[in-house]
Amino acid sequence: MNGTITTWFKEKGFGFIKDENGDNRYFHVIKVANPELIDKNASVTFEPGTNSKGLSAYAVKVLPESNYIYIAGERLKLTAIKSWLVYSEEVPVDARIDKENAVLSVGLLMNNIRPKSSTEPGKMRSLKKLAITTFQGTTLIFSEDEIDVDATVKMLKV
Repeated sequence: MNGTITTWFKEKGFGFIKDENGDNRYFHVIKVANPELIDKNASVTFEPGTNSKGLSAYAVKVLPESNYIYIAGERLKLTAIKSWLVYSEEVPVDARIDKENAVLSVGLLMNNIRPKSSTEPGKMRSLKKLAITTFQGTTLIFSEDEIDVDATVKMLKV
């Protein structure tokens, strides 16, 4: 059965789960498979039971939150993101990677991706970037050449 922890008394080692039928069920920490994840509003699965005082839950398993976002190979927990900012920066046109003409062989990949030679030297273009700052103080910067900035921002707003 599925439910949500509505009350948790950490010092006493017990709490209550609201099950999928809306009933409140008592549970004790010794009946929880992963007690380190117990938290109010956490989703759980459990086996329904009864005890001398009423409805209870045993074989409780707290479902870990999957609040992660993957950006250009970086795994970020959404709750670890302090702030984010979208901005534009002027960069040389010839700094863009020629993705269409890249040779996709593992051994030669790094040596064969070159800027397009048909661009005029000194020309500039506007490049959209996304800067994400975490609560740990790390700032990650991604450009529209690497990611879809608008789609990533939509995921951050959820």
